[in-house]
Amino acid sequence: MPSAPSPPWPRPLMNDPEIRALLYPLLTEGVYVDELPTGTTRADVVHITPAFMHGYEVKGDGDTLQRVANQLRCYGEVYDFVTFIVTEKHVLKLLPLLPEWVGVLVATPGQELRVHRAASYNATVERAPLAGLLLLEEVKQYLLALGLSGVSTLRRREVMTFLRTTHLVPLSGLAHYVRERLIARLPERLLHRAERKAERQRIGNRRRRKPTHKAKTTKRKKQAAA
Repeated sequence: MPSAPSPPWPRPLMNDPEIRALLYPLLTEGVYVDELPTGTTRADVVHITPAFMHGYEVKGDGDTLQRVANQLRCYGEVYDFVTFIVTEKHVLKLLPLLPEWVGVLVATPGQELRVHRAASYNATVERAPLAGLLLLEEVKQYLLALGLSGVSTLRRREVMTFLRTTHLVPLSGLAHYVRERLIARLPERLLHRAERKAERQRIGNRRRRKPTHKAKTTKRKKQAAA
């Protein structure tokens, strides 16, 4: 009796770091920012150019789709384009959750990103959430430049309420300003990232050099026995 065929070799899992490594080389213009605070969540990767912002959400094999609704709401309020990058296991469950304008890329075992659906322009961007990507003083500087002197003493919540109700702030102009400020801030972000990495390395080196209690006890026993 012929033996049953051997099961196919399991494909390697693809998770966030592997998928980001495939995405970064495709972002050839402007800059990109990892983990940009966006509303009540963080966008995994945001590609920023003088003309647009494109938010990317990564869902690897080890991720779930539980936060998609909130992520989609937050991204849709601020980014000109939104794309979810997922592995094959998520595609069928994800598609019904997304409007047609949201793009979908599929990370394949062959180490490439396949376009399942290209992102279309997002017409749901709003002033207040968009301004929320910036520091309060940056937002005030822009509004003061428009001649809106009354905003100088407002708190953040009051500024956001003003932006939700006013027709005096053109969305296109605000969006251009936000992109400019985020691009200008990148060198500072990179410096802080390098400083945090160096600090983690210093802490790790100190921990490796510091003898453990067990090692100290063993050393004392050897000295006593000598």
